[in-house]
Amino acid sequence: MKLTLEEKQSLEDIYQDFLHNEKIQQMKEVPMHRGSNCYVHSFKVAKLAIKRAIRHKKGNLKQILIASILHDYYLYDWRVEKDKRKKHLSRHPSIAAENAYKDFFIDERIQRIIKAHMWPVNFRTFPNTKEARIVTLADKTIAFKEAMCSKKYKAKRMALYYQSIQQLFL
Repeated sequence: MKLTLEEKQSLEDIYQDFLHNEKIQQMKEVPMHRGSNCYVHSFKVAKLAIKRAIRHKKGNLKQILIASILHDYYLYDWRVEKDKRKKHLSRHPSIAAENAYKDFFIDERIQRIIKAHMWPVNFRTFPNTKEARIVTLADKTIAFKEAMCSKKYKAKRMALYYQSIQQLFL
């Protein structure tokens, strides 16, 4: 799929709006896999998801982009909040979808993509659209890479991660 300059610019504008959004900045405070944070993780997922969607000529790119940025928009540290610890893996997609709806007024289709991103852990919500499958697979890929990387190595590379997410098409 070849994107026109206008399509590329439209996606880049959406990406930049989220990247610099005050509410999204809160995701920097939420720890993620082995020294990463939700902010960096989500934008890495967004870049990979868009890249795969374009390469395979599949899905609504705008929905993929928005859902992948907001897929972990739950805004709490499950390691600290004891009541959230046990059920975090299965419940955080619904919490992220609710938060995204409240703060960004996303439509139902994007909410479903967000809710499905933890399949098969959350086996009740199957990623039954192309967009949901792309976001789910991108999330699993990035999460695996982050989990396999040591905290010490990741701490050294965080500045590079922040730099690499500054633009969608880089």
